[in-house]
Amino acid sequence: MTVRELALCLALLPVAIGLWAYVGYPLVLWLLTRVGGRQVVKTDPAEWPTVSFSLPAHNEERNIRATLDGLLAIEYPRDRVQIVVGSDASTDRTDEIVREYAGRGVELVRLDLRAGKTAVENGLVPYLKGDLVVSTDATIRILPGSLKPLVRAFQDPSVGVASGRDVSVGDESREANRAESGYVGFEMWLRSLETRKGGIVGASGCYYAIRRELHASMFPTHLSRDFASAMIAHEHGFRAVSVDEAVCLVPRATSLRSEYRRKIRTMARGLETLWFKRHLLNPFRHGDFALMLLSHKLCRWLVHLLLPVSVVAVGILSARHESARFFTGLVALGIGVGVAALRWPPDRSMPRVVQVVGYLFAANLAGFQAWIQALTGDQNPIWEPTRRPG
Repeated sequence: MTVRELALCLALLPVAIGLWAYVGYPLVLWLLTRVGGRQVVKTDPAEWPTVSFSLPAHNEERNIRATLDGLLAIEYPRDRVQIVVGSDASTDRTDEIVREYAGRGVELVRLDLRAGKTAVENGLVPYLKGDLVVSTDATIRILPGSLKPLVRAFQDPSVGVASGRDVSVGDESREANRAESGYVGFEMWLRSLETRKGGIVGASGCYYAIRRELHASMFPTHLSRDFASAMIAHEHGFRAVSVDEAVCLVPRATSLRSEYRRKIRTMARGLETLWFKRHLLNPFRHGDFALMLLSHKLCRWLVHLLLPVSVVAVGILSARHESARFFTGLVALGIGVGVAALRWPPDRSMPRVVQVVGYLFAANLAGFQAWIQALTGDQNPIWEPTRRPG
């Protein structure tokens, strides 16, 4: 193989993988669901199961009151709901505010030493008494009628995890991160297709329910419980599903820079979690689940790792080919716009095209940095919550 041929292959490789992950794989799923699929039972149980909310929080005095008010207003038998807040060594008024709700049944468990989200979730396990454990975040708003649809999914004995549908919301007139809504919408649509095919490969970290026996074990603190939940369910003979009617509102970070930092953290933890459960990537042992995990997760993340190699390859080709020089110019322009978007003042309106290009640049740069962290073993379980608007 000549240098030119090698450079061309390297230039096209992330494009091919990305086309499969974002176009080919969804199209194949859509076609398969036209032919047939599995339904999720949606009938009311004879008796609603008990539900325990697991709510980790660190310095959330700004949001925790509204979050607890929202959980207490959920349409579900009150005597069958337990709410447990895990304070990750909060130093603001979070604990004080939560204690105000003790008379309404809200429990506070405090970790005196900051340890990270998964460590808090581990610490809450002994306190959770419900048949189902619902994990959510302090900045998420669960609609009043969204719990029953999530619980109904467990009427199907094959379901071990039920994930809610994220809806990205925010102030359109002020934000620099509106492109996140499009990505979230695509992700929710894809999970709906996967559910009709058989099951999803990763639950929403914002809002999902799991059978208590699947949640009961301790989990490595540098890994992601929400991503692993679907894999844990599969290992125990259950499936994970997405429930479109179980809506939760996810406020967008107003700053693209905040979203960029969040993506580095979530992708790095996701890569480490996938490596921890790498045996599930074997299609000869795990069939469709392995193929879906490869297509939905690993292929997407590989694009971020390979894009810098592709850019270098296009640069090599540009020495002799006019078309490659054109693409090199486009890449340089995109990088310039992306850097400008990340540095954009938070109080100034950002043009739509800059938002989109900036979001793509930030996502890919964050993905590459996440790979570096994962490959170098840079494990940081301490989580800094994304500060979202109220």
